[in-house]
Parts: sequence; C-alpha cells; structure tokens
Amino acid sequence: MIKKLILINVQTKRNVIIVIHNYKFKKWNRFFKECPHPDDKQRKELGKRLGLEPLQVKFWFQNKRTQMKAQHERHENSELRAENEKLRADNIRYKEALGNATCPNCGGPASIGEMSFDEQHLRIENARLREEIDRISGIAAKYVGKPMLTYPNLPPTGPTRSLDIGVGSFGPQTGLVGEMYSAGDLLRSVSGPIDADKPMIIELAVAAMEELVRMAQTGEPLWITGPGPGPDNSIETLCEEEYVRTFPRGIGPKPLGLTTEASRESAVVIMNHINLVEILMDVNQWTNVFAGLVSRALTLDVLSTGVAGNYNGALQVMTAEFQVPSPLVPTRENYFVRYCKHHAADGTWAVVDVSLDNLRPTSVSRCRRRPSGCLIQELPNGYSKVTWIEHVEVDDRGVHNIYKPLVNSGLAFGAKRWVAVLDRQCERLASAMANNIPTGDIGVITSPEGRKSMLKLAERMVMSFCAGVGASTAHTWTTLSGSGADDVRVMTRKSIDDPGRPPGIVLSAATSFWLPVPPKRVFDFLRDENSRSEWDILSNGGLVQEMAHIANGRDPGNCVSLLRVNSGNSSQSNMLILQESSTDSTGSYVIYAPVDIVAMNVVLSGGDPDYVALLPSGFAILPDGGGGINAGTGGSLLTVAFQILVDSVPTAKLSLGSVATVNSLIKCTVERIKTAVACDSAL
Repeated sequence: MIKKLILINVQTKRNVIIVIHNYKFKKWNRFFKECPHPDDKQRKELGKRLGLEPLQVKFWFQNKRTQMKAQHERHENSELRAENEKLRADNIRYKEALGNATCPNCGGPASIGEMSFDEQHLRIENARLREEIDRISGIAAKYVGKPMLTYPNLPPTGPTRSLDIGVGSFGPQTGLVGEMYSAGDLLRSVSGPIDADKPMIIELAVAAMEELVRMAQTGEPLWITGPGPGPDNSIETLCEEEYVRTFPRGIGPKPLGLTTEASRESAVVIMNHINLVEILMDVNQWTNVFAGLVSRALTLDVLSTGVAGNYNGALQVMTAEFQVPSPLVPTRENYFVRYCKHHAADGTWAVVDVSLDNLRPTSVSRCRRRPSGCLIQELPNGYSKVTWIEHVEVDDRGVHNIYKPLVNSGLAFGAKRWVAVLDRQCERLASAMANNIPTGDIGVITSPEGRKSMLKLAERMVMSFCAGVGASTAHTWTTLSGSGADDVRVMTRKSIDDPGRPPGIVLSAATSFWLPVPPKRVFDFLRDENSRSEWDILSNGGLVQEMAHIANGRDPGNCVSLLRVNSGNSSQSNMLILQESSTDSTGSYVIYAPVDIVAMNVVLSGGDPDYVALLPSGFAILPDGGGGINAGTGGSLLTVAFQILVDSVPTAKLSLGSVATVNSLIKCTVERIKTAVACDSAL
C-alpha cells in the first residue's frame, strides 16, 4: 500500500508531496511517538532511510506536531464544553432549590442572600435525618404489613380543667436523677436490644402508636362510661372483649396470674406541647417531673433520635421502676420501647410505651405495659391538652391489704394520677420560672434570684424524699416492730463526699397506716405551722414562725415555706426548717428538712443551693380508695418517713440504741398524729 504525505514548507508555503510505502509510514509514526523533536543528526538518518532530504523530514515533523496539538485542543474543548453544560445544569437546579427555600424563623420564602452557611448545613442534616426516619418507617411498614393509620378528630373524652394561673413559656428543667442511688444498678439483668431484635421493636412501636391513638379517640363500646361514687363524677371502664376484637395484634394474650388495669384521663396543663414532648423523651426530665411515680429510669438504647430539632420519629429502649410512696406497695418494673410521633394531619404529638418482655423469654414479668402514653394537643397561650392512657397487666398480690382499694381505683398508678401529677408539676415549674416576686410571696425573700434558689433547694428536697420513701428494689427495708400495716421499716446508708447531704451514717425509717379522716384534713393539719408542735417531737414544743412563703400553685396548700422554731430553752439555738407542701386530686405531700442558718442565708441571697446539706423527712398522704375516683371522700393512707443522721463518721458501726431511738421517734409521732386528728374530727 502506498501513502501520500503532503508536507508544507514553512518558508516557501508550498506543498511538497511525498510518496512512501505504508510500512515506512508506520515506522515514521512510531519514531514520532518516541521522539517528536529530532535533532539534525536524527533527521539526516531518518531522511536516508526514507529517501528524503533532511529539510523535508523537518517539515513533516513540524506539520505532525501542529496536527497533534490541534487534535488535543479539540479534545480539550469538547471536555470543557461538557463540564460547562454540567455546571450550567447544576446552577439551574440550585437556583430552583433556593427559590423554594423557606425562612427558618417565619416560614415564609427566603431569598438566596438570607441563607447562612450554618443554615445550609442544618438543611443538609435535616434531609439526612428525614431519610433516616423514612428508612425506619420503611422497615416498620415491611414488618407490620401496612403504613401508619391516621384518624379523624373525635369529640373529647373526659373532663378538662382550665387554669387561672399566669401563662409562661419555658425550656427544659433539670434536676437530680438517681440522687440517692446510681442508675447503673437499675434492673441489672436488663441490657440493650441486639440488632436482630430491632425490626421487631420497630414493629411493636408502630403498632402501639396506632393503638394508642385509637384508644384515646374512641368512645363506646371500647370505653364504657358509668356513674362514679360522687354526685358529679363518672368513671370509664375498658371493655376487654371489645379491646381484643379491636386490637387482635400487639404483645399477645394476657399471662395467667396478671390482672388488667386500664384508664383514660384528659386535662389542660400550663405548658406548651414542645416542652411536654421534651420532658417525656428526656429520661432525666421525665424522672424529675414524675418523681413521686418514677423511682428510677434508664435509657438503654436509642434506635432513632428523630428529626433535627424535635423528637418526631424518636425511638428509645428504656427500663423504669414505678412506685407508690409507701413501703407497703411493691414497685412495678418495666422494660419497654418509647416512640414519639408528630401527627401532621391534626398537629398532635403522641408518645407511647409498650413492653418488650417477649424479647426476654426467660424472665418472669410481674407487670406488662400494653400501649400506654399520651396525646398532646397544642392550645393557645402556651397551654396544652393532654389525653393520657394507662393500660397494664400486673400481678398485684404483693400489695398490702390497706392499699389494694387505692390501687384498684386507679389513683395509685392509673391515668388520673399521671395527669394530676403532670398538671401539678406544670404549675409548679411555671411558678419557678417567674422573673419577679409575686404578691403572694412574703417574708425574708427580697430578690428573684433568692426566690429561685430557694425553690431549687426545695425541688431537690422533694426528689430526695420521693427516692427513699417507696419500695424501690434499690434498697432493702428491714422490719423492726409492729404488726400488720403498723410495721416500722428501716434502712441505712453511708453518706461520703456528697455536698448535698451531711457526712456520716443516715438511718431512714418509714411506716404507713390508715386514718379515718379525708386526705385534705390530714394535709391541712400537717402543713400548718401553728399545729406543728402537736406532732413534731424535734421542735420541743417551740413556737414555729413562718419566715418566708412562696406560693407555687392554685391551691393555697401548694407552697414552699421557711420556718423558724423558736426554742423555749435558752440553752438551745433556734432552728430553721425548709418545708414544701403539695397537693393534687390524687395525693398530697408535706416534706421538710432542717437547714443550716448560714447556708440558708446564702440561698436567700441567690447563692448556689446545691451545697446545702439536706436530710428530708415528711409525709405522703393518699386517699384510701374507698371514695373511688373521688379522692376527697373516705379515709386517708398516711406514710411517715424520717431521715436522721445517727453518726457523723461514715465508717462507724450502727448501734442498736440508734435504731431503737428512731423506732421510738416514729412510733411516738404516729400516735401524736392519730390523737390530734381524732380530736380534730370530734370537733
């Protein structure tokens, strides 16, 4: 094969036609690849091989280099044009996305210049978290077999209450969790779920949410309304047959030996829906707010954190211990998943718990939580309507006889108690957030800072009392003397390096008994400083004077007081007592602790209250259940609990004399209360 090469003489601009054989042409190209810029010697050698003049070889190499450069430029231009088209398409897409962006503050459209670098990152994180929720929902739908159902708004079920206290919006409240006992020892045998169990947990959570919404919104025949014991009261009872027909799935049939407790209650509370959801989903805040009901709680695993900025889609595996403030009622331990969901159709939030006992087949559960929790509906001015469902199956044979009517009435663990405690705590927290000194406050408090410090100290005192008065498995009660419900139970612990508690050996003693008078009368008697000398042996009959008073609720009995006991003996110094009294429709507390005068002066001036040593004692007053849901009638169940420092040396041994003294002290106090209340009833 013969090829013609047209060379251009750069100097004469004339074409030079060279005819060469194909094989020589290939050799020439190979030489060009190896050496595109030959020197004079190489050109001469190449010319001899091809029968050409060195100048012709020079022209050919110049032409070849120009041709290769043009090919490279054309290829590079093609790549640049493709990249330019790609960038142009990306630019159009980004402009469209920014055009649809919304302002994070007002929800309106945002211009490109308004979106900061941080906001762009937040949007990227938000998209990622939404993908996580979609992934979990996809897994749940796969296992459950159907998507989440939505239900129309139904008429409200149960009474609501309006509040007459000032409205405030405030953030999360923090406090002590596991103040008396480490949370790490809670239900030592319980651990987080394994990966293989997580799809089943998601399935249970989604089904439980569906059930909770229907339980909260459905009336008869699922819930049967009947007359209550009082003239203006009614009571809702769950029809178990209808429940089984309506919800055939779930955690399985009721185990033998367990009884069903189901209740529903609604109320309007002074807290916005966002803060309520945060309290329920933050185990620390949840334990603090419901300290009288939740003795201990722990989050074992977080399967989903929800969307950035809120808890929509959050899934947590938890364990908790629920209590009544008496050693005579066993605590209820639960291992469960908690799921939070925002229902966009009507704007409500829902938080549901459901037991995971089926993941622990070797354990024997005395209490199972069927779908329980609450629906939270936003109301104007920072209020929320809460509808609460409590549905458990429990072995209550360990409950003492005098507490069984109370437990059976639902006032011990039921929805009415949860809602009453939440309502009370919401107004208590609203009072604590006040930035001024309300007109109802009197005494030595002169600044908002001093008021807040005193309320914070009282909060710690209440939580410490609640943590040690029940039958929590964190400690063991030892029976000293008495028979039946009059037994005195004691426990000891050592206090070391705790700035909030005096160092040494602390002896706690508690007893519960029945009184034939309504709870309100007992509460008013015990909280009144004028009648304190009738039962308080440690005050030695001294005159009790209220030095400061902070009202923190609608009821006049809801307050924090600073009392001074003026000793009648000149050789004894006066004593200060911090006291909080609190009451709601299901129970009351009167809790107090002696405080150091110097330390209290620091608190009243706005100083840190965490370093004030406290050993709280007090009373838990519950209805006896004889009045059903009408807690104001019938008798009272009173628990008396003392904490006394018997030795200031933590390594010392507890003497029998100290135990006998505390036993005698609590027995004498009980007798004084019984006598005083009986005399008051006779008047």
